[in-house]
Amino acid sequence: MHLLLTMALLATPATTLAAPVTTTTASYAVYDRITHKLTGRDVHKQIRSASLVKILIAIEQLETRGDDPRIEPMLRVSDDNAASELWVENGWEQLVVRVADRLKLEDTRPPENRGMWGYTAVSASDMVKVYRYLLEDAKPKVRFTIMGHLQRAEKCASDGFDQSFGLPSATWHPAFKQGWSGFGDPTKPCVDRPRARVQWELDTKSPALHTSGTCLFSVVVVLTLHPQGTTYEKAAKRVTRLTEEVTKYRC
Repeated sequence: MHLLLTMALLATPATTLAAPVTTTTASYAVYDRITHKLTGRDVHKQIRSASLVKILIAIEQLETRGDDPRIEPMLRVSDDNAASELWVENGWEQLVVRVADRLKLEDTRPPENRGMWGYTAVSASDMVKVYRYLLEDAKPKVRFTIMGHLQRAEKCASDGFDQSFGLPSATWHPAFKQGWSGFGDPTKPCVDRPRARVQWELDTKSPALHTSGTCLFSVVVVLTLHPQGTTYEKAAKRVTRLTEEVTKYRC
């Protein structure tokens, strides 16, 4: 996804980047809403959010300014323009600070460059907390709006990428939000068909691919970074395989 708000931001000096990974890095968390147990790996590892931050943008907008028609495309087809506009209107990086404080998120940090909303740092543990907040503590209007859009998320994103990797391929009819960054443009446009079951130093260079959401009685978050040069299609297959493993017998 394109993460810059305006072309002017391209001139902003770059921050120091962590070395790219040479193998796939994965952290994940699965929360069982029946037993209240959290399992996973490297659940507090900070990884750049890509479009997962759009859930935080939606929470802030709904809780402080009310509903907005741009929330629907931002969540259902991961529309970047809608996210960029709402990001600015809700205080740029300060919306991350406010939501993280309200939800008591431990690892979530705003981007060092305020224009790069997709460089917000999140962790699998914190993303589970976000879904738990929506399911358990948020006001009904906030819960039903966000989870309703995620339940009806579409196969094809507004930028042409296929969103059906991970949870929507590994589980049955989840509510989900995906994130991707660093893959350039899609090699071939997504074709929308019915979905089948099928230390504060953030790596801002390695391609990121995330899947998150709910299925049956579980909340699932899988965050991954891939070696540079990895194709979107190859990374998507890896994420789906990992998601199948971590959701086995749980979704």
